[in-house]
Amino acid sequence: MNKKQKKMLIRILAAAAMLIALGFAPVTGPARFLLYMVPYLTVGYDILIKAFKGIRNRQVFDECFLMAVATVGAVALALYEQSGDYTEAIAVMLFYQIGEWFQSYAVGKSRRNISELMDIRPDYANVEQDGTLERVDPDEVEIGSVIVVQPGEKVPIDGTVTEGVSTLNTSALTGESLPRDVKAGDAIISGCINMTGVLKIRTEKEFGESTVSRILDLVENASSRKSKSEDFISKFARVYTPAVCYAALALAFLPPVVRMLAFGVPAQWGTWIYRALTFLVISCPCALVISIPLSFFAGIGGASREGVLIKGSNYLETLSQTRTVVFDKTGTLTQGVFEVNGIHHSELENERLLEYAALAESASSHPISLSLQRAYGKEIDRSRVTEIQELSGNGVTARVDGVSVAAGNEKLMDRLGIPFIRCHSVGTIIHMAIDGKYAGHIVISDVIKPHAKEAIRALRAAGVRKLVMLTGDRKSVADQVASQLGLDEVYSELLPADKVEKVEALLQGKPEKEKLAFVGDGINDAPVLRRADIGIAMGAMGSDAAIEAADVVLMDDDPLQIAKAIRISRKCLGIVYQNIVFAIGIKLICLLLGAVGIANMWLAIFADVGVMILAVLNAIRALFAK
Repeated sequence: MNKKQKKMLIRILAAAAMLIALGFAPVTGPARFLLYMVPYLTVGYDILIKAFKGIRNRQVFDECFLMAVATVGAVALALYEQSGDYTEAIAVMLFYQIGEWFQSYAVGKSRRNISELMDIRPDYANVEQDGTLERVDPDEVEIGSVIVVQPGEKVPIDGTVTEGVSTLNTSALTGESLPRDVKAGDAIISGCINMTGVLKIRTEKEFGESTVSRILDLVENASSRKSKSEDFISKFARVYTPAVCYAALALAFLPPVVRMLAFGVPAQWGTWIYRALTFLVISCPCALVISIPLSFFAGIGGASREGVLIKGSNYLETLSQTRTVVFDKTGTLTQGVFEVNGIHHSELENERLLEYAALAESASSHPISLSLQRAYGKEIDRSRVTEIQELSGNGVTARVDGVSVAAGNEKLMDRLGIPFIRCHSVGTIIHMAIDGKYAGHIVISDVIKPHAKEAIRALRAAGVRKLVMLTGDRKSVADQVASQLGLDEVYSELLPADKVEKVEALLQGKPEKEKLAFVGDGINDAPVLRRADIGIAMGAMGSDAAIEAADVVLMDDDPLQIAKAIRISRKCLGIVYQNIVFAIGIKLICLLLGAVGIANMWLAIFADVGVMILAVLNAIRALFAK
């Protein structure tokens, strides 16, 4: 609770205590009026000041104006009737302030929860200088600097581990509680907490461009992009507030005038003015104006805790309507890392054939060569390899331990005149020849992500009707991945411009109210991410261009997060619609009761403060969406 909230609570308690005490005080006349004005002004002076400023600035119609007119009118009515009953006016102001305090506390708590969940901004970076560590502001660290992160400290800037082995806690970024192991050569993103060993990291970005800064910027600026529901509430309030003020004015004057002129009976001004004042108190649109933005704010915060960054409430609303999801393949559904998946027709032991291939390819940095070296898993002794000759578009020949080795595609085997066995597996095929004789072939292919199949099932369970994959890869590879995952459609061998055309066609072919999401991670995906109704980027290893173009960022590159994001958005929108229906419904009923004289000020208090409290409580549930 902050100082402002504490001060307000003290005012509320003091006014309530005075009101109770005055109920037992045998005071009448002007003294009674003056005594009752003390708790009234104690609890309501700020509302009266805001109402006066609104009138002065020609921004009259807001809840402060409604409260001021209703309570001052009730006091004036009590003076006119000489009833000495000022309790209702003070009670209306008191309970309104209780509602405002509760709303302020609830919003503040949700903001604090989000701040705690996103408490990833590092306070300093350790820079090694002349053998000592110096703490500096992360903004002052230049690209290429070596920083040291000790156990318990946050990683301040994105970079690559140059020295050390450790375990990272990434839960603040990804929502994943499972620690991640890192070693020299691994990329590391800011915002993680180093748990065990000391790490030396060479920075690759400035602090302002690092993951931690981008995340905080996205969350802080998300509320600036309003959803259609929030726009509706803003427009509704602009029309609704003056409308109810004029309706209250008509309720106060028209029935008495009609009674006098048309029916010749007493006007009963006091009765109708009281009804008009009650009508004003009931009409206050606080529940809608406060709870709807709060619902979206809480939904974005809840999603952030789960590792899903949504850049605005408009995107949260669009995401909830998603019925078609289009995927890029490499880096999205597959790991984008080539691995040895099989060794076929080998004339040697598999490990021996793989050793020859890795040594022959040891001079190359091509992804295929690197995958062979990883599969071999041992340190490469380059002294064992001589006469390396790379044949462009064919493969490589070399002598390993004095033995002639050829590793490459079918063209290389044809070029060397060596009969080979064709492979029917999908992937890159490395044919091997040892001492001029065919020795078998190695199958290398991209690997489907561990949760990809589960993600597809989860999306279907979440109500997504069509799942499509777009890729620049070969048709055979694309078809195999699509078949394994159970996708509805697949389009292969596409250039970036072709992907945009396919998404355009899919957008035109879907119902207007249903939305299409595209999921990608590469620079070439940026145009499609922009064109789709909702763009979703893989944030951990995705390109900066993709993250910038996307509307939603998944912090741990897990496709299973897509279904989670859709479920969170739908829960949040469900809460928003509940609040809209509940608040408007209760208001209309109570307004009708107030107009015909059934509702008094006490029911008006419930209609205003009670509905607001219930709506805010309901909105807070979005913060804990699972």
